[in-house]
Amino acid sequence: MVAQNLEMLASQVADLIVNAKKVVVFTGAGHSTESGIPDFRSPGGIWDRFDPRDFTYQKFLTDPEGRKKMWQMHREGLMMGAQPNPAHYAIADLYQLGKLDCVITQNIDYLHQRAGVPEDQVFELHGNNKWIRCLSCGRRYPFEQIKVRLDASEEVPDCEICHGLLKPEVVFFGESLPMEALDEATTRSRRCDLFIVIGSSLVVYPAAYMPIYAVSSGAKLVIINLSSTPMDDQAHVLIHAKAGEVMPMIVERVRERLSR
Repeated sequence: MVAQNLEMLASQVADLIVNAKKVVVFTGAGHSTESGIPDFRSPGGIWDRFDPRDFTYQKFLTDPEGRKKMWQMHREGLMMGAQPNPAHYAIADLYQLGKLDCVITQNIDYLHQRAGVPEDQVFELHGNNKWIRCLSCGRRYPFEQIKVRLDASEEVPDCEICHGLLKPEVVFFGESLPMEALDEATTRSRRCDLFIVIGSSLVVYPAAYMPIYAVSSGAKLVIINLSSTPMDDQAHVLIHAKAGEVMPMIVERVRERLSR
């Protein structure tokens, strides 16, 4: 995409944001790849290195070997050291400018919060990798605390209090999405007047219902993604570019318009 066209599209999105009353941003794995976090489905992604069939909730509960593989993946620290990228900070800037209702994310990396979006305005549909919870007594541990035990060659760490099963607060295959986050995300999607998709292929449900809810309720749709999505033909503005490139451009133009 030539620079002139990208600037024109960024200006169009900025106009939509300035004129909107409730802006919801929806992010997927493509939003965090620029932070060095591999996505799951692309060539070279996480599922090229691990078999997704080993990461079902039922297998985690019943199969000791399945638990070992899950903790092996976490031992490798695929998200350790990742930092918010320019797109994360641009979204946080929208919040500071009073133009962001909330972020709904499929990502588990906690980078929106670290960039400056308040925790209570980020709805994590697939959980997050920051906390580990005991399935027996409910105690929560910071991932960094459990990572120390993994690095010391502990294959399957258990709860220090009751010795119950520990599980990352990430939604596994076959596990229900966190109901509170899902309900709030659904409500915010239906009530917004501008819904911005960033870095999601919109093929994973029920998360991918969120833009459908928004559009069916009358919201305008913006899609920023490198590849096509099933909702491209419903987008008011469609941008095939990296989020870290286009989002700062958009926010800069929003700031200019608001300062006039």
